[in-house]
Amino acid sequence: MNRREFLKASGLVLAAATAPGLVGNVLAGGAKVTLKIGYLPITDHLLMIAADREQFKTVDIKPVKFSSWPEIAEALKAGAIDGAFLLTPIGLTLRQKGAPVKVVLLGHRNGSALTVKNNIGINRVEDLKGKIVAVPSPFSTHNILLRKLLTEKHIDPARDLKIIDMAPPEMVNALATGRIHGYIVAEPFGAQSEVQKVGKVLTLSKDIWPNHICCVLNLRESVIGSHPEALQELVSGFTRTAAFIEANPAQAAKGSTKILGQRPEIIERVLTSPRDRISFHNLVPAKADFAATKDYMVKFGITKNKVDLASYLDDRFAKKKI
Repeated sequence: MNRREFLKASGLVLAAATAPGLVGNVLAGGAKVTLKIGYLPITDHLLMIAADREQFKTVDIKPVKFSSWPEIAEALKAGAIDGAFLLTPIGLTLRQKGAPVKVVLLGHRNGSALTVKNNIGINRVEDLKGKIVAVPSPFSTHNILLRKLLTEKHIDPARDLKIIDMAPPEMVNALATGRIHGYIVAEPFGAQSEVQKVGKVLTLSKDIWPNHICCVLNLRESVIGSHPEALQELVSGFTRTAAFIEANPAQAAKGSTKILGQRPEIIERVLTSPRDRISFHNLVPAKADFAATKDYMVKFGITKNKVDLASYLDDRFAKKKI
């Protein structure tokens, strides 16, 4: 699907054509700005429950749900949405290619799982030799995590197994039907396989790369420049929501249905089993985290280019006390 076809199919072509930067509107007599924020129905993007939880004064969030990383990245690049929670390698790649976006907040830390099919003799990482393992995108933190884990076990990702791309919502069914032997992706798809007794979690991402970043909130520069007050309220609202999730996982899970479309007990399992399976602490963008991701991208041949992190990261909104 090319850009024009995608925008038309997603109903965003008019917005992209009429407002290349800001897709919201400022209400007459006030300063209420509506921002379209893209996300996927994954636990990594649970901060999007802020759209219903927060009583914003200067900004309204319009959640725009996508099913795949290429679609959400294209929408942000085209200006069809104002911001998006993107995988760090995707955001870095967009920025490197000239997309006018900046990171203003982390979405979470940790939060993914390497899941394998039950009862086929995969009990350790070395058993993945000769198998098919899915990742959501070559430009994903999950691709980095998998390659990091494999190389540390002296397994060649290029020769010893087959790594394929697959949209996250397809992975549980693909595992159940035997099309793949495993996958590494954001929750709740690891927990789904566990509950459905289709697969088992071989390892959590926190045990591959402790406290790693993954999805981050990218905003178009035009939004940041034109509406800093609204953006500050947006980021502060997300930060309050992060604290709420950490303090009230069961309540957060119950409130996630509209955004994620998952059973609350599945989301609660992700948030509590164990508690650091995914973390919503320390969401200020830090250069060291992005530099580590960038270095892994180069090491594993995901990219040859580097990004000027100083111009890509904008931490002033996340640093402000609420």
